[in-house]
Amino acid sequence: MIMNPGMGGRSTYTAILEHEPGQKGVIVSGFSEDSEVRATLALGAGSFVRKPYSLYNLATAVKNVLDTA
Repeated sequence: MIMNPGMGGRSTYTAILEHEPGQKGVIVSGFSEDSEVRATLALGAGSFVRKPYSLYNLATAVKNVLDTA
């Protein structure tokens, strides 16, 4: 959710949605679920995975997001 220089995950996802409405996404962060994560999920990102994560947990999140309509 935090990227340099100054562009966060939500603003990145919003910019992507401007070009590709309905684009699916998975949020990955080392921080706990907070208001930024919840706001990004409300925009349409399908899942939140907290670091450290296993390959299985990440793959499951991606599969679940891709399986949604």
